[in-house]
Amino acid sequence: MGETLSGKVAFVAGASRGIGAAIAAGLAGAGAAVAVAARSETEGKLPGTIGSVAERITAAGGTALPVACDVTSEESVENAVAATVSEFGGIDILVANAGVMWLGPIETTPLKRWQLCMNVNLTGVFLATKAVIPHLKARGGGSLIAITTTGVDMIRGANAYWVSKAAVERLYLGLAAQLKDDNIAVNCLSPSRVVLTEGWQAGGGGQEIPANMVEPPETIARAAVLLAGQDAAGITGTVQRSEVLIPRG
Repeated sequence: MGETLSGKVAFVAGASRGIGAAIAAGLAGAGAAVAVAARSETEGKLPGTIGSVAERITAAGGTALPVACDVTSEESVENAVAATVSEFGGIDILVANAGVMWLGPIETTPLKRWQLCMNVNLTGVFLATKAVIPHLKARGGGSLIAITTTGVDMIRGANAYWVSKAAVERLYLGLAAQLKDDNIAVNCLSPSRVVLTEGWQAGGGGQEIPANMVEPPETIARAAVLLAGQDAAGITGTVQRSEVLIPRG
């Protein structure tokens, strides 16, 4: 991919596995120094830790820093951002990817599940975005990217997961106008098809996904690299789908 992001610093929230780990590796491959941020400091129910992802990036010749970060805690987010700035000197790019899945019908959704989706998928994006904006402004611009989910299921998906993702899109579309004069690109990025991450397989309700509906994580990583290189003069204020930005070869 070349060194298109050389000299840039990226903070990737939710980077210990799945889409976040793929995007972190993609950004590092394009030359960015990457803060690999997530709660997973040790192996839990799902495989992957911030340390293992950072080690893979470093072994491939990239630059990465594992940073413990719970996106539901303002203090944790602020500490993670401060650690990143201390190590790398600033932040140019945010990828807000931390998320949890709950696809049950509203009438059988426990309140704690609804609140968890909102706390992680929506408030977590708000907290990470709020924390990094001053650093992007200090660098003269940059790129904010939230990983969302689009498609027909959003229209018929009356559940906590879809609602939280739709709210993030509303948040980012509004932010794009507010931050244009600060030279900050603000976009949402969604997979075009299903990325079979560890989280999806654990929370997808056992759905069998046909092979033609499966998207490799490398595709959304390449799309994220493209958006990460934007500022307000480029692509901003959009909800992008990965295979529109990176057409299937």
